[in-house]
Amino acid sequence: MNADVRITVLKRSRNLDFLETYADEIWEPCERLADNQQFVSKGANMPEGFCTFARADILPYILTLARGGNMRGVAPGTFVTCCTDGFRPVFLLLERLP
Repeated sequence: MNADVRITVLKRSRNLDFLETYADEIWEPCERLADNQQFVSKGANMPEGFCTFARADILPYILTLARGGNMRGVAPGTFVTCCTDGFRPVFLLLERLP
């Protein structure tokens, strides 16, 4: 049985130095998600409105938490991670719900 996992957008950011050096234009932080926005992954499924690319990046952590596992070095049932967009990473808090 999988527990639900809450996903909270902690911070949208951008690496301006990378954008200026490697991109052909300067992008704003992720427009798909908003700071403090929350989603719930029910049974490790894709939450409605969540970014599919970010979900692919964080799915192993969602599955671990949903199945009762914990990550080393953080409070049980939680994890902080981010999507793999090196230009505009979004930092996310994952929390297993009771």
